[in-house]
Amino acid sequence: TRPVVTASMPLYTGGQIPAARKAAEGATRQAEAEREDQRQSLQVQLVQTYFGQALAERLVYVRTDALGSLEQHLSDTQKLEQEGFATRAQRLQASVARDKAARDRTEALNDLSTLKAAVSTLLRSGTEVRVTTPLFVGSVMPGLLADYERAALDNHPQVRRLRALVTQAEQGVRVQQAKLKPEVYLFGSYDYKRADELITDPDWVFGIGIRYTFLSPSMRPLQISAAREQLLQAEEGLREVENQVVLGVRKAWNELDTARQQFLLLDSSIAQARESLRLQELSFREGQATSLDVIDAQLALSGTQVERAQAAYGYDVALAQLLEVSAQMDRYDDFRRRADKVVQP
Repeated sequence: TRPVVTASMPLYTGGQIPAARKAAEGATRQAEAEREDQRQSLQVQLVQTYFGQALAERLVYVRTDALGSLEQHLSDTQKLEQEGFATRAQRLQASVARDKAARDRTEALNDLSTLKAAVSTLLRSGTEVRVTTPLFVGSVMPGLLADYERAALDNHPQVRRLRALVTQAEQGVRVQQAKLKPEVYLFGSYDYKRADELITDPDWVFGIGIRYTFLSPSMRPLQISAAREQLLQAEEGLREVENQVVLGVRKAWNELDTARQQFLLLDSSIAQARESLRLQELSFREGQATSLDVIDAQLALSGTQVERAQAAYGYDVALAQLLEVSAQMDRYDDFRRRADKVVQP
């Protein structure tokens, strides 16, 4: 037997070892970016579902209030008909409007039930989740568009993922280039059973070796070209993602501003719609307005309340999308606390 221990340590590999280390670091950053992208996407989904339940609760309240108002109007119409101050056609109009309001309320209740189940499933709570945070709106835009674009280009997970892929592709080129260079290494060997060795064999040996491959069946120049093509592809993908991220920021910003302005405009419209309904009800009792006028006023009020709640929901979702695309989703609760307008269920 010849128990011989041999060891070698590379001194120069043409850059393969540093390239492999940097490629591994790039792969780590890629995995972290993918995980962060998934986390922020789930947060946006939670915002959509949670505030969707808040919107549904608000719509149930609006539909219930409209149904109660139209039931009262139908009762007043029936009394006026008995006294000869209202026609049968007016009573039928009030009855049809009341029935439609009842159907709308039933639909709103079913939508609310569906969204409650969605929130419970998303949070894996096993029980119904009660919404404690109302829909909210900020009167002013949250910061500057340029700041969000800059943050998106710096920190968006997809941008970070593509940059990590570019890093890996760059190191891939260096690895292939290193294969054309010589390798220098230290080596050593020690014989643990000298009695069995030949007289010409050394007990131990150490030195420096150089290895260079002149001919290789792997077509190293073609592999370098292939690695460079992968690098170009990764760089093109990075530029495309950067463009898409900037467009995503601007789209979310515009949607946020649209929802904000709609909410503020509808905020004053609700007071006018309520006053119009009150005046139409008084005029109807005095015989100066028709049943259809009261119904139209009630529908206008309900429609305005629904649009206002939907605008608040659009604001909350657009804010989440803006923060998600700019990699600032963790700031969502800060903006919620600073909001000066809320829509109670």
